Amino acid sequence: MHTTIGVVAHVDSGKTTFCEQLLYHTNAIKKRGRVDHQDAFLDNHAIERQRGITIFAEQGRIDYNGQAYTLIDTPGHIDFAPEMERAIHVMDAAIVIISAVDGIEGHTETVWHLLREHHVPTFIFINKVDREGADVAAVMSAIKKDLSPNALLFNDGFDTTVKEWLAERDEQLMEKYFADNLAENDCLESLKHAINHEQAFVCMSGSALKDEGVLAFFETIAQLMETKFDVNGPFEGKVYKIRHDHQQRLTFMKALSGVLKVRDEFTFGETTEKVTEIRLYNGNSFTTVPQVQAGDIFAVKGLAMPLIGDVIGATETNPAQFDMIPTLQAKVIYEGALHIKELHRVFREIEAEEPSLRVVWNEKFQEISVHVMGTIQLEVLTELVKERFGIEVQFGKPQILYKETIAAPAIGYGHFEPLKHYAEVHLKMELNNRGAGITFSNRCHADDLSVGHQRLIEKHLFERDHHGLLTGFPVTDIHLTLLTGRAHNKHTDGGDFREASFRALRQGLEQVKNVLLEPYYRFKMKASSDHIGRMMSDIQQASGSFEAPNLTEDTVTLYGRAPVATFMDYSTQFAAYTNGKGALTLQFEGYDVCHNSDEIIEQIGYNKNADPEYTSSSIFCAKGKGYSVPWNKAKAAMHCEVHEID
Repeated sequence: MHTTIGVVAHVDSGKTTFCEQLLYHTNAIKKRGRVDHQDAFLDNHAIERQRGITIFAEQGRIDYNGQAYTLIDTPGHIDFAPEMERAIHVMDAAIVIISAVDGIEGHTETVWHLLREHHVPTFIFINKVDREGADVAAVMSAIKKDLSPNALLFNDGFDTTVKEWLAERDEQLMEKYFADNLAENDCLESLKHAINHEQAFVCMSGSALKDEGVLAFFETIAQLMETKFDVNGPFEGKVYKIRHDHQQRLTFMKALSGVLKVRDEFTFGETTEKVTEIRLYNGNSFTTVPQVQAGDIFAVKGLAMPLIGDVIGATETNPAQFDMIPTLQAKVIYEGALHIKELHRVFREIEAEEPSLRVVWNEKFQEISVHVMGTIQLEVLTELVKERFGIEVQFGKPQILYKETIAAPAIGYGHFEPLKHYAEVHLKMELNNRGAGITFSNRCHADDLSVGHQRLIEKHLFERDHHGLLTGFPVTDIHLTLLTGRAHNKHTDGGDFREASFRALRQGLEQVKNVLLEPYYRFKMKASSDHIGRMMSDIQQASGSFEAPNLTEDTVTLYGRAPVATFMDYSTQFAAYTNGKGALTLQFEGYDVCHNSDEIIEQIGYNKNADPEYTSSSIFCAKGKGYSVPWNKAKAAMHCEVHEID
C-alpha cells in the first residue's frame, strides 16, 4: 500500500535537510545534498537553490521494507503557504519539524491548524538538538500548551512513561497495566488507533544536519501508520498541482480510489480528454508507467481542463476550498515589445500552477494585476517569468486587498429583457458569519423556473467575484437564497440569467448599508520586558489590540491582532529596537471591519455608476424596445410576485 507523507515547518527549521537525510537512508538518492551547498535533491529549481528556500512542493519516492512512500517537501515561508496548503490535501500523514532552539513559531501554528482542519495524522520531529540553546523539554511543554495536550515524547519507544500515558487513556490497557500484563503489541495497536484519530501526536528529537534520529523517526512512523484505499472502486483522483514541461501541461494528482490507466478518458462539460501518459516523479526525474492505483501520487499528460482542487472521476463533488488567501495585489509593470494580451496569457499559464495569484485583467486600462502573499513572492515571480519565458517584468508596490459585505438583509431584484431576451431573478441576501464567504441555497419552485435554469443562476453567481459598491473590491460573507425567477419559452438564452442574476445582486447591495473589510494579522510578540511600553504603544498606534501581557522575570509576550495594512512592515522596526533579539510571528487571521474605511473609500475613488461590468438597473421591454429601470424603481416593475424581508 502507498503512503503519502508531507513535511511541513516554519522556514529555517531544517525541513529540507531532514528530507535529504531520509531519502538518502532509504536509498531514494545516492548522495545527500544541502541547502547551503545549493544541491538539495528536492529544491531542484534554480530559484530555490539561489535563494536557499523551498518554493515549490516537490516529491521524492521511497521504497522501504516492501512499502511505497511519497515524501512531499513543502515551502516553509509564509509567501508560499498556498503551495504548502495544496499539498496538505493529499497527505496521508504529516511530519512537522520544530527547531529545538526556536520552538513553535507563527507559521508552525498556521500549519498545525490546517492539518487539524483536514484531519491529517501528524508526527513531530524536534530538530537541531545539537545547537546551543536547544531545549527539548521546553519545546515539548510548548507543544502541549500551544498545539495539543496529546503530544507524546517517544524517544525511547514503549518505555514505562509511554505505557502509563496510553493506559491513562484506555481502560482495558489500564487493567493490564496494573496487572503487570501490558504487552508492547497492545500498546502498539492502541497508539496506532490514537494517531489515526488525532488523539496522539508522537514526538521524537534529533539533528537532521548531524544525521541523528532521522531514520529512527521514519521507522517509527512506518510502524505506526496504516493507510487503506479502495482499489476496486471507480477511479477518483484529486488534483493538487499543475506544472508545464516544454509547453506540455502536467496534472499532478493523488488516486483516491480505483485504478487509472493510460488512454482512460474523462469528460469535462462538453469536452472529453484522454490520459496519454502517466509519470511517477522522484525529484525532477520520472518514470512512465501504464497504470496507477488508489494511494499513488503521480502526474498525467493529456488533461487540460481540470483545475487544482478538482476531483477527477467523481460523479458529484465540490472543488476544494483553501484557507491561505493572499491579502495583497500588485500591478505588473512591463515596457517590452510583447503585446500586453500575450503577457496576460503568460500570467494565466502561471496562474494555472499557482491559482492563488488570481490574475486580474483590467480592460479599460489594459493592465494586469496579481494577488500575492508578500514581497518575496513578487521577487520570485520576477525571476520565474524571466527564466521561463525570457520576459523582464516588474511589479508596483503591493496594495491591500479589501473586501465588502452588507450590514442588513435585503432582497435583490434583477430583470433583463431587451428585445428577444428575457430573464428575471429574485435573490434574498443575508449576512454570513465572518469568513464564510458567499454561500447559496434555493427556495425557488420548479413551477416558477425550471431546475436547469435554477442551476444556471447558481453557476453564474459563483463564476466570478462580484464588485461591492464602496470600492469595487469583491463582496463576501453573504448568503444568497434564490426565491423565484422567470424565463420565456422562446426568448430566454443562458446569458440572460447571468445578466439578471448580477443585476439582482447589485440591486440588493444598493438597498442596505455596505461595510468595508480589511485583512488582519494575529500576532505574537516576545521581547525583553524593558520594551513592553514601546510594544503596547506601537500596537495601539497600528489600530491593533492585545490581550493581557504574559510576563516572566525577563521577558514579555503579547498576543493580539492588527490590520495587515498597518503591521505588514512592522517586523523591521521591531527587530531594530529589540536589537534583533525579539521574536515577532504573524498569522493571517481573516477579514474584519476596516479601521479607516472612509479614508480608504476616498483614496480608491470607485464610482459605482461607472463600473462597466456591473449595473443595478434592470432592463424591461415595451413596444418592441428595451428601456432601463433604476434600482430604486425595479422592485415595483418585476413580473414575478415580490417577497418581503422576514
